[in-house]
Amino acid sequence: MGLFGIILIIVACVCLVAIFYISIYNKIQLELTKIEHVEGLIDEDLRTKYDLILRADDAMKKSDIKKDYFKEYRKLKEEKISNFDLERKLKEAEMMIHNLYHDNPELSLNENMDEVMRDFKIVNEKLIAGISYYNKKTNLFNAYIRKFPNNFIAKIHHISIKTFFDTKDMTDTDINDFKL
Repeated sequence: MGLFGIILIIVACVCLVAIFYISIYNKIQLELTKIEHVEGLIDEDLRTKYDLILRADDAMKKSDIKKDYFKEYRKLKEEKISNFDLERKLKEAEMMIHNLYHDNPELSLNENMDEVMRDFKIVNEKLIAGISYYNKKTNLFNAYIRKFPNNFIAKIHHISIKTFFDTKDMTDTDINDFKL
């Protein structure tokens, strides 16, 4: 085995390391893409829920309910809040709509309100599924990039762990980040 053989072995080893490196990097990027995709779906569902709240508000204003219950919720579009906080505020508004719908018989006779209530059910099912999938993928992703040698490749590319939908970071020392 001469110099050519040694060079060939070194080139083969470098190629194997490069293939290994690329495969880990591609796996990290694939998982990030899945998380980003479901984030987009959750964003879309939150926008749909926001629009439903506005539709319900408009339908209520056309009925005997004249009070503007949802004035503060109309401003949510301008606020810079996390999807988790937005989802919580939209859930509050939805609960208020449900209460008003069940407490006011004239609303249950309103076709628009019936449609809005059905649409709430559909969008909530999609949100629950999306958030569950997001948290599952985030958990798998975080576990993957914490393992050796994946953690080195993630550090090289400045890829850090993702927080769960409720913005909790399970690796920090903040024990008060649990939100009700």
